[in-house]
Amino acid sequence: MGYLYLAIAIVGELIGTTFLKYSDGYTKPVPTIISILSYGLCFYVFSKSLLSINLSVAYATWSAVGLTVTTLISVYIFKEGITPAGIAAILMITAGVIILNLYGTPVS
Repeated sequence: MGYLYLAIAIVGELIGTTFLKYSDGYTKPVPTIISILSYGLCFYVFSKSLLSINLSVAYATWSAVGLTVTTLISVYIFKEGITPAGIAAILMITAGVIILNLYGTPVS
């Protein structure tokens, strides 16, 4: 159940971040409200995921997946660029999270 909560938290964070961009610095009411509600949901559900997932694994997974998908959103939806070095950095972060998930914490 912890990973389901984590997945919901990640989706909430992605929605919140996307609508943060659409809110134009919180000047557009509808995207602003969606962003705030999404972040609220995301932090609530993330706290639920921590009941069964180690903080280090949950936060690293949340950060890496959020970073990767947010980058894809910025490139494909908002038409923002990314350099080869940026792509390499995201791949290294993702590799680090995979290693952390597989070997980084003791089984309790």
